[in-house]
Amino acid sequence: MIPSLSALYADYIACLNARDWSRLDRFVHPEVVHNGRSLGLSGYRGMLEANYRDIPDLQFRIDILVIDPPKVASRLTFDCTPIGDFLGLPINGRRVSFSENVIYAFEDGRIREVWSVVDRHAIEMQLPGRSAG
Repeated sequence: MIPSLSALYADYIACLNARDWSRLDRFVHPEVVHNGRSLGLSGYRGMLEANYRDIPDLQFRIDILVIDPPKVASRLTFDCTPIGDFLGLPINGRRVSFSENVIYAFEDGRIREVWSVVDRHAIEMQLPGRSAG
């Protein structure tokens, strides 16, 4: 039995949150593309591992999930503490909250392409000396 895209995606997010890199190939296609860059599975894993090095308390939380097979759209939310610069911003251990809007295209039951946009402006507004405007 093939799991629904919703269940498959929830399992993928659980895999990320557990940092269970040995299972990543169950969810991510060997020739995955991220924001137009061909990373392959090892490059995608390296990107995720770097995210966790830069943000040790990183946890992915699904806020909104829309399924239109073979695509999944999700709004992920984060409440975390990057240890240095993040997206070119001097976070340096401050707790920040933000979201990511991401669309995944699945092929053969695995993520083949990812389009991701992080709400950098929301982070900027949480830094000292910044104001809405």
